[in-house]
Amino acid sequence: MSKPDFLIAEFQETPIPDGNPRLVGAPGSPGKPGVVIGMRRVGKTYLMYQRMRELIASGVDKRDLLYANFEDDRLQPAVSGLLDGVLEAFYRSNPDARRRRAYLFLDEIQMVPEWPRFVRRVLDTESVAIMVTGSSAKLLHTEVATELRGRGLAVEVFPYSFAESAVAAGVSLPADMPPGARARSRLEAHLDQYLSAGGFPEVQAMPLVQRTQTLQDYVELVLLRDIIERHRVENATATRAFARLLLQAPAHAFSVNKAHGDLRSRGLAVSKDLLHALLDHFQDAYLVFAIPVFKKSVRAQATNPRKLYAIDPGLAAAMSHVTATDVDARLENAVFLELRRRHGRLLQGQVSYYLTASGHEVDFVVGDLFEQRAGRLVQVCASLAEPATRTRELRALTEAMRETGLRVAEIVTLHEEETIATDAGTVAVVPAWRWLLEDRS
Repeated sequence: MSKPDFLIAEFQETPIPDGNPRLVGAPGSPGKPGVVIGMRRVGKTYLMYQRMRELIASGVDKRDLLYANFEDDRLQPAVSGLLDGVLEAFYRSNPDARRRRAYLFLDEIQMVPEWPRFVRRVLDTESVAIMVTGSSAKLLHTEVATELRGRGLAVEVFPYSFAESAVAAGVSLPADMPPGARARSRLEAHLDQYLSAGGFPEVQAMPLVQRTQTLQDYVELVLLRDIIERHRVENATATRAFARLLLQAPAHAFSVNKAHGDLRSRGLAVSKDLLHALLDHFQDAYLVFAIPVFKKSVRAQATNPRKLYAIDPGLAAAMSHVTATDVDARLENAVFLELRRRHGRLLQGQVSYYLTASGHEVDFVVGDLFEQRAGRLVQVCASLAEPATRTRELRALTEAMRETGLRVAEIVTLHEEETIATDAGTVAVVPAWRWLLEDRS
């Protein structure tokens, strides 16, 4: 029995694993492959399993399902022709699938050279539905847009959102707002847990020490497989130091020049060119996100620092010093990720940060960066209890509202809730547990 034959038989004999249902739906439509993209360990494979269970529940025979993980060492090396070999082995095991319809689930597809050509050809010549996953943002930028000629339907998968993590923990989500006092207390308590533990599915019930080690292992896996090996980076020491530097300071301004000076002061021989390349690689692997200032000019974007966010607040906490307690930064990171989930990648730079003419910062502006059309202003602050903090946050928002013409804005806090009328418009102060549950779908 060949390796593909063995893997196909193994899948057919093994029950499809259960998992908590995700709020993000599995993509796909007739004639178009579904493309699922995200960092390792966020649950892409389990989203495939979720779709498989849906198909079987609708009456599809499991024998018509093909699943292959191309990081399985039994399918290595992933040479040209591997996909054809796997598919033909599948049809040999179940010839009727060719007549009915086959459902192909191809995991970590970026490991296989020229996979888009295979997908296009099979869609054109066979009765199939295809779903693929990958841990590279280039699947969105290059393969889906160019190689698949716009035929792929792509979704990004992140670690659990606050809502998903609450469901996984057995915390009921309110059907109506506002919930009762008891339900609110449970949601507030879970928010504290979420900002510390984050949303990676595997670590949800782990004790602190085990969770921290597991999340650190995730980072090492991404650095080794998706950065050092994939891009043939020789300076592994600088790669690990740079990643730690970024992950330890989420929601802060960042520049390659400053990072270069910091690393050189630690005795690391590293060039600015390498750091620029590594930052691109980190973003491609969904480890971090760098957002620009809300300026139309490319020069203005280049001269202003970007702000960095981690793929998960728990991952940032796991990589930080044991005594780090910057809840503001972890809350801001969680808000960014929720904005990214809701607004996606419809326009480059859709989520950016805002600097007013007098230099005051608003954490997020959602809108068209290149047309300079702002649609939403969001500020994040754990507490407005201190008068100086309240004045600072409102000053930045009201200045931004005047400059953008928006008449409403938001401040996300840990617990506070009120409506503030200003001469620039209305500012809604919203507790994070409530804000994070908005727009669930």
